[in-house]
Amino acid sequence: MEKKNDLAEVLGLASAAGHILLENGAEISRVEDIMTRIASYFGVDSGNFFVLSNGIFTTGSAGKVKKVGSQTASYANVEFIPIRGIRLDKVVAVNALSYEIAAGRHTIESASRRLEEIRAMKPKPFWEQILGSAFGAAGFCIVFGGGWMDAAAAFTVGALLYLFILLVSSRYLSKIVGGICNALVATLLCLLSYRIGFGPHLSNIIIGAIMPLIPGVPFVNGVRDLANSDYIAGITRMTDAMLGFFCIAIGVSVGFLLDGVAFGGLIPLSFMTAQPETAGLLPQVCGAFVGTAAFAVLFGVPDREYVPSGVIGALGWLVYLLLFRYASFTPAVSTLIAAFAVCVTARITAILRRCPGTVYLLCGIFPLVPGAGIFWFSYYLISSQFIESQTTGFSAVKIAIAIVLGIILAMELPQRLFTPFRKKRDRN
Repeated sequence: MEKKNDLAEVLGLASAAGHILLENGAEISRVEDIMTRIASYFGVDSGNFFVLSNGIFTTGSAGKVKKVGSQTASYANVEFIPIRGIRLDKVVAVNALSYEIAAGRHTIESASRRLEEIRAMKPKPFWEQILGSAFGAAGFCIVFGGGWMDAAAAFTVGALLYLFILLVSSRYLSKIVGGICNALVATLLCLLSYRIGFGPHLSNIIIGAIMPLIPGVPFVNGVRDLANSDYIAGITRMTDAMLGFFCIAIGVSVGFLLDGVAFGGLIPLSFMTAQPETAGLLPQVCGAFVGTAAFAVLFGVPDREYVPSGVIGALGWLVYLLLFRYASFTPAVSTLIAAFAVCVTARITAILRRCPGTVYLLCGIFPLVPGAGIFWFSYYLISSQFIESQTTGFSAVKIAIAIVLGIILAMELPQRLFTPFRKKRDRN
């Protein structure tokens, strides 16, 4: 005799899946879609899921499911989900599980066991995360104009920084204090490296080293939530991202102030210039590929998606360079078009590889994020160059807005435009 599903079990399963997704970096629309897919398959005709950036409200009524014992015909549950780190491998796993459920390959019991396995998935090994930070810092040091020795210094600082994050910051410090301390440690290590002659261009080293700290995930997810009219969640995540940028600015500023006190004044810096040895298209594209693939490690992306993520990041940076250098577009316009290209490519890749587009977009957008603008804004501010600080800060804001517009425009493209890629995937 066929076993009837219990309403509370069905919606509890959907809520558990949504919980894992939300706390590991999934966008709101994906969380709602997957919860609805699971509930619908197991017979809940009416399931309503109200998802915020840190909470899920679940309600539903019995449809095809049969009431068990004294169970009522309705269900309601509220879960608080604090904003934590990013584990995109769990997002990928839950997404795949939802499609397996829809294909009839799971009972509620087996799906619940699989969710417990996903929840218990181990993070990347320490050594892999440290190398991800090191290669990410080095790659983006090249992207933002550093030479080979600068990249070597950024590599070393990136490794030491993430060792501090794993052993101290993530364990003992609050999010705000940890964010400030992370940026402070990165800045002090870069200053030390520069003082001892390891790396000739301090600004490029610092910009590369702080890139692993950039809150790109809440920023991009906030943009996507706003594009999907999830205004509360979008504003919350954008606020979280702005707080992250603010913490970085404070940490960099304090680092320079401490160095200035110790050595009798701030190190004079001129605005960032690209070093000839790494300014060519090939080193730049390779730097973007390495940096993006390295960040895929930090975000917990499945190993098989490292290369596709890196390719998308490199493609976006190549589009930017071609438009800025050879088409004489402004940085903001070049960024907008490049962000659009990254988002479209991420959507196509997601279809072809049966993987959430979030994986590719979150990683691939990083070469375009205005990490250099945050550094120069902070440096000019503490050195009392207020006009320059205002100019670089405004330029960073324009770049951020351009990224927002590029992503929104790409997400507005109708799904039918991507049908040929879906058919190609199904044929293969």
